[in-house]
Amino acid sequence: MPQPALLAHDLVRTLGGRRVLDGVSLTASPGHRIGLIGENGVGKSTLLRVLAGVDEPDTGHVSRPAELGFLHQEMPFDAPSTIATVLDTALREAREDLAELERLGAELAHVPQDHPGHQELLDAYGRRLEQAQDRESWDADRRAALVLDGLGLGALGHDRTLGSLSGGQRGRLALAALLVRRPQALLLDEPTNHLDDGAAAFLEEQLRGLPGAVVVASHDRTFLDAVCTDLIDLDPAVDGPVRYGGNYSAYLSEKRAERERWERRYAEEQQELEELRHAAGVTALLVAPDRGRRDNEKMGYGHRAGRVQNQISRRVRNATRRLAELERNRVAEPPRPLRFAAGELAAHAEEGPRALVSLRDVRVPGRLALAGLEVSATDRLLVTGGNGAGKSTLLHVLAGRLTAEGEVHRRRRLSVGLLAQDTVFDRPDRTVRDTYELSLGPERAGKVPLASLGLLHEADLDKPVGQLSVGQRRRLALALLVARPPQLLLLDEPTNHLSPRLCDELEAALGTGPGAVVAASHDRWLRRRWQGRELRL
Repeated sequence: MPQPALLAHDLVRTLGGRRVLDGVSLTASPGHRIGLIGENGVGKSTLLRVLAGVDEPDTGHVSRPAELGFLHQEMPFDAPSTIATVLDTALREAREDLAELERLGAELAHVPQDHPGHQELLDAYGRRLEQAQDRESWDADRRAALVLDGLGLGALGHDRTLGSLSGGQRGRLALAALLVRRPQALLLDEPTNHLDDGAAAFLEEQLRGLPGAVVVASHDRTFLDAVCTDLIDLDPAVDGPVRYGGNYSAYLSEKRAERERWERRYAEEQQELEELRHAAGVTALLVAPDRGRRDNEKMGYGHRAGRVQNQISRRVRNATRRLAELERNRVAEPPRPLRFAAGELAAHAEEGPRALVSLRDVRVPGRLALAGLEVSATDRLLVTGGNGAGKSTLLHVLAGRLTAEGEVHRRRRLSVGLLAQDTVFDRPDRTVRDTYELSLGPERAGKVPLASLGLLHEADLDKPVGQLSVGQRRRLALALLVARPPQLLLLDEPTNHLSPRLCDELEAALGTGPGAVVAASHDRWLRRRWQGRELRL
């Protein structure tokens, strides 16, 4: 049975008074794996929601396959559900295929070939058989075990509730359920955020083997390079969203060249506009009726005046016409990309005989077991390890937010800041600007303006926090930390939801400066460039 395509035509979606999608069209054919690229807030998640039918466009339409899977950035299952419940839901379609084939086969065995209903039963059996083959329904239970193991969930008991799992484990379970289903089209939002190296490689292999269409929003550069056949850049461009054939490396090269062309075209047009304004204004003054004769013009002035003035008037008209045409169709100014501009991520703490935090024989049952760890006043420590190894738990222990068995010594009056994976603000109705100022106080917020940090666009500062994307909320949380740098800065997956450029700039900032920084990360790019200590759990 041919796999259907996912089609979107001229989608427009306005949220909070801002047009997030402006005439976006997309064709995702079977076998194509399309990556959505762009800064936070440009509409990647909104486009996925509209494609999935979770959100409706203001105008435009979507034609989607009957079997479509959508992975949200945030876990879609309820906390009381068990792993078994999630798997049963994922396997339901395959089991229905097998049960229906068995029922139709039994009926066919009892209906003679010359019976009027025999052909109808045979056709129904053929359709269901073809569907079961496309879904690989006979292999579904084995595939479920393989997928759980590949995503690092194979050792978990199926009676475990989702509430007992870590955020990363819940995200991987949602992803596993989709891979087990093998829908005709798959929509993924930041699928590698909670994956270690092995799980990310497994996911890449699984996606490359799917016969249907895949559309994925991701900032994982390694993942995009390994998986995508096409990329769509939703960042502002002179002619709107651009589709690039090829993987992420090919996109980067073309994107740089395109940005240079846009900047050059804008600069040339601005220069021409300036020259035309000058020509139209100054030349018009030369032909003004009350302009007096200059001394060198007195001889023959009357003979030449009419001819010269006609020529100049024609140039004025031409310049004015061209000026009006350019101003109507002028090239938009290339928007300035966000540039991370925080000064110091962590504050100076006096070196002393004791570390900032010291741990000995620390245990959090079922989550963390650590013989010992000391964090000095200028430490740069990267915590790595598989999902469920206790990276997030360790950061919460260091921050004093989680009580652990064993010895935990923290320097008196130590200031600690934690960027957690899940970013929640108490007042989602409050604007970004007000949230920042009320959290820091007017004096500090005035000394370190939010816009100066390069983490959020000026246009987003008066939005309610609840209207921000997941990535924008994380950026706001990071801004609140670095605006008043703590002596110990703890970062849990700091590059999740950040654009590649901001990732590079944050990684550079992590390597220098006073204070202590402890980061927990699965980011393959960040780990390759880390210059400090590493603790593998």
